Amino acid sequence: MEFLDFIFAVIFILWIVRMIIRIVMPMLLQKVMNKAQQHQQNYQQNYNRTNQRAEGVKVDYIPQTPKSKIPDSEGDFIDYEEIK
Repeated sequence: MEFLDFIFAVIFILWIVRMIIRIVMPMLLQKVMNKAQQHQQNYQQNYNRTNQRAEGVKVDYIPQTPKSKIPDSEGDFIDYEEIK
């Protein structure tokens, strides 16, 4: 009889633990998800702040390109050798 009482007590305790886990686990998972989302948002905001500073690059000097010896009005010329 004591063995059956022990078995029923173990089954009852496991059933109660299962019910508690069904109630508590969704809350814990929700907390973990919210924390991960908050961490991702903070990371994204910090990333955007650091990259916005680098976007506004100011150029002080632009070197002049050397002018071509052939004027633009002459058109394209192709060097060739005459074949005999």
